[in-house]
Amino acid sequence: MDLSRSIATLNLPMLRQQLLDLFCHVAYQEGDFVLSSGQPSSYYINGKQVTLHPQGGLAVGRLLLSLISPDTQAVAGLTLGADPLVTATSVVAAYEGRSLTALIVRKEAKGHGTQAYIEGPRLPEGSPVTVLEDVVTTGQSAMKAVEWLQRAGYHVNGVLALVDRQQGGAEKYQQASLPFQAVFSIQDIQQRWAELNQPI
Repeated sequence: MDLSRSIATLNLPMLRQQLLDLFCHVAYQEGDFVLSSGQPSSYYINGKQVTLHPQGGLAVGRLLLSLISPDTQAVAGLTLGADPLVTATSVVAAYEGRSLTALIVRKEAKGHGTQAYIEGPRLPEGSPVTVLEDVVTTGQSAMKAVEWLQRAGYHVNGVLALVDRQQGGAEKYQQASLPFQAVFSIQDIQQRWAELNQPI
């Protein structure tokens, strides 16, 4: 695929299209899979193939930053899937003259030192934090991050995802009164994947 045009300077609609194509080329597969939620699936999306891709990481950071409210002081997510998202978004923000702290939420407290659940600079209580996720299925991963951030005294102002598989995650966030937005729906990816894989 053509990523020769600078990801750093593309306008956001073109950037979104480039990222969609990258998902189709490197992250989306069809077959028989079991998800982390334990559910069987006829397709699988490995978000890390995109978020750890050199151009993909920059595209993700730019697109997610464009969706984060100006009052947000930090981005956070559950390790490992959210780590590159949080880092890329924070770094892109710095290049744009904005301070956006990166926080990583552990699945278990580390067994030494401070035994912290949340890694990153400590912010004042009540600071607005947006939780990032690569692929949302049931919404459980992001909700773990939300719970730990709230326990730490932060105000979680929403969840942003790259892909919504539309299998209950959005409803889970709605029940928790958390605004939710995804860059792509699963239909976006499957439709574009079918277009790119049409027999010639």
